[in-house]
Amino acid sequence: MFKTESQKGAFLEQTKAAREERALEKKREASAIKIQSLVRGWLQRRQFCKTIFDTVCSFFREEFDREFPDDVKELEMKPALQQYRTVCRFVLIWKRERDQERFEKLCRYLVSSVESENVRLSYVSVALNKDYSLCWIKQIKDILWKCCEYLEMLQRPEVASEMRSILLLLHTLVSFTSPSTWKILQAKSMEPLKPGMVQLCANIMGHLFMRGFYLTLKALLLRGLSRSKIVLKHVSLSAVMTLATRPLISAGLSDKLVSMFLIHIFSVPGLVLHLNQLSPECIAVFENHNLLKHSLELLTVEQDLRIVFNALEGSYALCLIANIIHLAHIQRNTLLKEVYYPLFTEVITSLLGCCQNYVVNKQSNLTHWHPVLGWFSQKTDSGLNEALTHVKGQLYLLWSQPVISTMLGNILEDVDLLSSSEPQPLPSSNFISLNERIRCLFRRAIDARKNRANSSKQPRYKIGTPDCPLTKVASICTLYYTALNTLTQLRIDILTGLCYQDLILYRLWKFLESLGPNCGLKSFLDLLADNTKTSSPEFNTLVLFCECMTHYVTILDDIEMYEQQSPFKLVDFINMSNFLNLFLYKGILNNLFDTKFTTNNSLFNALHTLLMVLYRRDSRRSYCPSGHWLIKEIRISSFMGDLDKGKKTTQLLLAKMPHVIPHSERVQLFRKYVANEKTVLGLTESACASPQSTLITVHRSRIVEDGYRQLALLPPQALKGVIRVRFINEQGLDEAGIDQDGVFKEFLEETIKRVFDPSLNLFRATSEERLYPSPTSHMQDNHLQLFEFVGRMLGKAVYEGIVVDVPFASFFLSQVLGQTQEALYSCIDELPSLDKELYRSLTYIKHHEGDVSDLELSFSVDHDLMGKLVTYELVPGGKAVPVNNHNKINYIHLMAHFRMHTQIRDQTAAFIRGFRSIINLDWLQLFSTPELQRLISGDNVPLDLADLRRHTQYYGGFHDSHRVVLWLWDILLKDFNEEERRLFLKFVTSCSKPPLLGFAHLEPPFSIRCVEVGDDEDTGDTIGSVIRGFFTIRKRDPQHRLPTSSTCFNLLKLPNYQRKGTLRDKLRYAISSNTGFELS
Repeated sequence: MFKTESQKGAFLEQTKAAREERALEKKREASAIKIQSLVRGWLQRRQFCKTIFDTVCSFFREEFDREFPDDVKELEMKPALQQYRTVCRFVLIWKRERDQERFEKLCRYLVSSVESENVRLSYVSVALNKDYSLCWIKQIKDILWKCCEYLEMLQRPEVASEMRSILLLLHTLVSFTSPSTWKILQAKSMEPLKPGMVQLCANIMGHLFMRGFYLTLKALLLRGLSRSKIVLKHVSLSAVMTLATRPLISAGLSDKLVSMFLIHIFSVPGLVLHLNQLSPECIAVFENHNLLKHSLELLTVEQDLRIVFNALEGSYALCLIANIIHLAHIQRNTLLKEVYYPLFTEVITSLLGCCQNYVVNKQSNLTHWHPVLGWFSQKTDSGLNEALTHVKGQLYLLWSQPVISTMLGNILEDVDLLSSSEPQPLPSSNFISLNERIRCLFRRAIDARKNRANSSKQPRYKIGTPDCPLTKVASICTLYYTALNTLTQLRIDILTGLCYQDLILYRLWKFLESLGPNCGLKSFLDLLADNTKTSSPEFNTLVLFCECMTHYVTILDDIEMYEQQSPFKLVDFINMSNFLNLFLYKGILNNLFDTKFTTNNSLFNALHTLLMVLYRRDSRRSYCPSGHWLIKEIRISSFMGDLDKGKKTTQLLLAKMPHVIPHSERVQLFRKYVANEKTVLGLTESACASPQSTLITVHRSRIVEDGYRQLALLPPQALKGVIRVRFINEQGLDEAGIDQDGVFKEFLEETIKRVFDPSLNLFRATSEERLYPSPTSHMQDNHLQLFEFVGRMLGKAVYEGIVVDVPFASFFLSQVLGQTQEALYSCIDELPSLDKELYRSLTYIKHHEGDVSDLELSFSVDHDLMGKLVTYELVPGGKAVPVNNHNKINYIHLMAHFRMHTQIRDQTAAFIRGFRSIINLDWLQLFSTPELQRLISGDNVPLDLADLRRHTQYYGGFHDSHRVVLWLWDILLKDFNEEERRLFLKFVTSCSKPPLLGFAHLEPPFSIRCVEVGDDEDTGDTIGSVIRGFFTIRKRDPQHRLPTSSTCFNLLKLPNYQRKGTLRDKLRYAISSNTGFELS
């Protein structure tokens, strides 16, 4: 058919193209038909909508196109059935954005018709027509849900136009969800219809509820209340709450509805607070329907509580807690007295406990910061931050005076004081003291728990049952203890509230004290033996008391504690510390506390913290009798033996409570630690080796500079070893010295003497001549390196047992011991050791009864720095923050902290770094602040001449029975007073205080040498000088020579006087003139 192959191909291509063209044409035709259909449909729908809209507008005339009159009576109402049919058409063509204004006018028209008394005109009358009732119900449900949609769409209630729309929509919802405003039902003829109409409204409300009505109301409440400036006023707030409570009430407060109400409505931040201020009638509705009680009963069921908590994000759960607390506070005189235990107590404890599960101690990638809870492992809603101020205010009510009084003040009203052995009449509560009630309560309850396992007689109250009085106490204490651990950022406020509200803390102490000998020590120890994990709720009373008491003592100033003694007397602190000391000692000794996990044991930590606060207060200013802190049953030999064996309980006792053994034993232990370390480091002499030493060369005129240059970079291990010093005199020649290892002591004393001289401006002296780092030391070059060097030198002196007369301010030594790093350290407590005048001024501010703002203070402090006035702010922007009665306590502590820490932070840190490079911090923990000062400067006790004489060495022919020596000891004993004896000791050793543990520990030993010539001619002992001194052979009477000393060797150089009176006069003159620091 085709001649060539190309013709065949062309034909096929033409055929294919024609086929494709026919298919494309068919497709175009189908598309055109479809488009035409859509356009015709759109046009028809548009025409249909226009027709309906024209009909609706003609029915309502101009109502959709003009403002409604203020008086609804001016509206010309149409028959209800016509209204219904017209609304049906409008709903059919309704579009949300386009018809918002028309819909609002429709709502207003319908609300107006409901207020009509004419049955024919009232819109709700359509529901009475059997032919239309079902359709009307469906229509009204549709209209009301559209109202909800518009409420969710209106996001700016602070705008006046939107607030007007919100009010209208709420009015519509309120009008059609309750027949109470339907005027047609007020006629007597309509009375039989009311129950049916009520049921109809309940049906409508149920429909809205199932579609998420509470979510709409919650969103509206959050937009209106969750902000610093509230935009919902009385009318709008009342309307919302009316709508929120209607399904709840109509359902008879069923568990499901109560649960949803708690999740969506009662979790709105500050809801009860705003209701109480703006719409108190809503609070009355809560009270009339026992909403609080029903809510608490629901939440006591663990599963229901979990459902509610899991449905709420952490912040909203906290808001729910706050609202429950506030509602309970409002009903404190009525319902709270009935439900505070166990309902209220258990629910709040459980909710706080659920929140606590997500509270963590530190920041991580999985945590978020919460202004109330601290670091929180759940996401937080930043939109709630503005409202958290209101939430905090509600939470504060939990530890306010009215609630605490209701919770704890009435706890003993129902206590049965009948004897557990035989019934006796219960005396009138009016004649029973609070202390007596609590004494009986605790003693019986603890003894019941203690004896229940081995007692043949069943106790009257079983611990852990609701009828046990101790269970009430433990539960309430658990509530507040859980609050402390959950509301971490309000911890100080909680403690303050518990400490100062209605003397609750003092009463708590008094019934603890009345439990028996040592506050029921045996009962508590027996209870701890049964429950070593301290999970028993009865311990929470003890823990809470210690937490509060620690806070109380920390902020107690000396006037309040030692002079006013109200309410706590000094004897209370003595008894308290005795109980804590014995309880912890016996608990550790008997292995009742797990030695590996004491840091995580809340009972141990609470008791130990309070114990150390009381101990340090007593160390600073004593209030306890001598030997109060010692445990008399400790046998030191056994204790030290157990320590050498590595017994864990003994190690824990020494680490946590070193004060239970005498100070002298701890000093010996410290010396033992040093000796052991020297042995390990190879720093002691042995038969096979001698320790390596470091030789430094120091010019007399540059002792500090040369010493710093050669020792500052020396490793700590080398500095702990032997340091030998070669002095260069003023002529540049090497000095010759007596080789008694005393040259380093002289170097050390001279170095310390110069660096602590206030004229160098590294240290300053207080009014009591106590030293502390100078805030202006930065004017000295390399001042921080010098501080570190000074710390190392002082550490070396303590390490070698060399006492130096350097008195430090106690606040500075507290920092050296690391006590200021503890959370409960009080700056104001140690401020007197720095500046007594400032302490008195701050104390005056604290106790000022008038308005502190009249003093015109701010959170800043001015300092004169080289003639220039420099202002330091205690808080950011503190210069503009005035001090008032509310923040004065914070100001006082910040001011004290600034003076004692902030100003000298870097200097102190450098000194401590140097000191601790030589002295192990664990060794320092053996001592209190005054004890550390004694370790540095010697014992603050009268000079023991007998002890000094026993440990004195003699040279140059002197001996203990030598005439001059006998005169010396007699003069010191009978002629010199205590002050002169101290001057004598300082004259010889450069320190006025004896070494700790006596002169047996003085290095080098105290020695006396007979000299015949002046120091410039003295070449040491010779055979001739020794024989002449021993046999009292004299060349001439040395009555014109004075005694001298070499303090580096603790050596007294005494001429061989011929008369006792000459010795007495010359010695008195010498020690008074301080003429003795020479090197032979």
